[in-house]
Amino acid sequence: TEVFFERKSMHECHPNYLKQARESRMFSKAELARMAGISPLTIGRVESGFSCRLSTKRKLLEALNIDLRERAAVFPELAHSGC
Repeated sequence: TEVFFERKSMHECHPNYLKQARESRMFSKAELARMAGISPLTIGRVESGFSCRLSTKRKLLEALNIDLRERAAVFPELAHSGC
């Protein structure tokens, strides 16, 4: 666990609700990754709070059929951005 905490401290943490949104729609990481056009590894990283590109967040929201105006429900740090 010590390595895990070191890794996390090297990257900015962005808590989000991607896992809850994905699971509530009964999608696996692989399914969501396929629909969004990104890797399952990226899904796991984002769900763990690692930062990602705005374009990745958009792809995820679109794949989950979440309106961009509701982006803060999944990515709270986007509450006041012009995504």
